[in-house]
Amino acid sequence: MGNINNQKDIEYVFTYRAPFGTQVDRYVGLRRGGRELAALILVCCPPSRERNLAFTKLQEAVMWANASIAINEKPSEVEQPHEPEG
Repeated sequence: MGNINNQKDIEYVFTYRAPFGTQVDRYVGLRRGGRELAALILVCCPPSRERNLAFTKLQEAVMWANASIAINEKPSEVEQPHEPEG
């Protein structure tokens, strides 16, 4: 998507998109990787402002990675829509 330059961009970025295809699995994988790194940071780093910043930046990285999937992929680019379990 890139930068927000006009009302059309605002509408596009701030519109909910239901997950489709492999998106949910990739969201879960990114969060799992974030949890694993957070656990490593917890045991390797002493309590400190820097450790807290590492956690914050890790949360941001996972959020932005997931946003890149949600915002920049279109259903036509992925094989099939996601079917909820249950």
